[in-house]
Amino acid sequence: MDTRAIAMGLAFALIWSSAFTSARIIVMDASPLFSLAVRFLISGLIGVIIARIMGQNWRLTPGQWRATVIFGICQNALYLGLNFVAMQWIEASLAAIIASTMPLLVALAGWMMFGERQTPLGLAGLAAGVLGVALIMGTRLNAGVDLTGVLLCVIGVMALTTATLALRGATSGGNYMMVVGLQMLIGSAVLFVAAPLTEDIFVTPTWRLAAAFAYTTLMPGLLATLLWVLLLNRVGAVRAATFHFLNPVFGVAVAAALLGEQLGLLDVIGVLIVTGGILAVQLSRRPAKLTPKPSPQGARP
Repeated sequence: MDTRAIAMGLAFALIWSSAFTSARIIVMDASPLFSLAVRFLISGLIGVIIARIMGQNWRLTPGQWRATVIFGICQNALYLGLNFVAMQWIEASLAAIIASTMPLLVALAGWMMFGERQTPLGLAGLAAGVLGVALIMGTRLNAGVDLTGVLLCVIGVMALTTATLALRGATSGGNYMMVVGLQMLIGSAVLFVAAPLTEDIFVTPTWRLAAAFAYTTLMPGLLATLLWVLLLNRVGAVRAATFHFLNPVFGVAVAAALLGEQLGLLDVIGVLIVTGGILAVQLSRRPAKLTPKPSPQGARP
């Protein structure tokens, strides 16, 4: 993996992880579902415009349409919607840690539902992930964390796992940026319906809201997606997915730096265990290097 790919992967992980902190800031001054619906409307329209400039169209394959709808509902409306609501009551660092278990859940689902083989390293990574999350949740429960917020985050990461599994093959027909833009618009439509039914819509104009909203819309919403696509094209899905192991570390670090959230020793140990588990699972997916067979004597290379 070259230097540029490493830089892209680090930037993607940092931006993706920082979204929890910016979301926490947004819900201080605006109702969560309504603000998220507006964000997806803007990001989706920008994504579709970029896709059209790139020469892409919305004539997607049936598989792409199915994946786009599922992804728009499960990731944007359910996963992010539930996380935005939850962060009215729990810290951004905890939400980031729970969300960071997604690669572990994807690997577990692939093993249990699709019969994907797991190496001993992969199984050890799954076990470490469960142990790390249990350690973190144990300390938070003892500290009196809001259970409703935790439950919403757990349901959200399960929805994200479903969305990730549904996206398999969604880019095989091309038009990837169009898929990204359309799934954001689908999520926006669902949230615009859900917001007035489930919350009192309010917006308190502040500079921090404006800054956090602009950052969330442009950086995690669009730039992180672009970096992810470029990284996939440069190093492939298996190597690119390795950068997910940085998400719990970056998520906790950004929340601590910008929001002053504190972590105890057991929290830090749990984060490191989860990080190691994610790394182990991702490394176990790398294909084994093939040893070239020796050429017969006298054969020319």
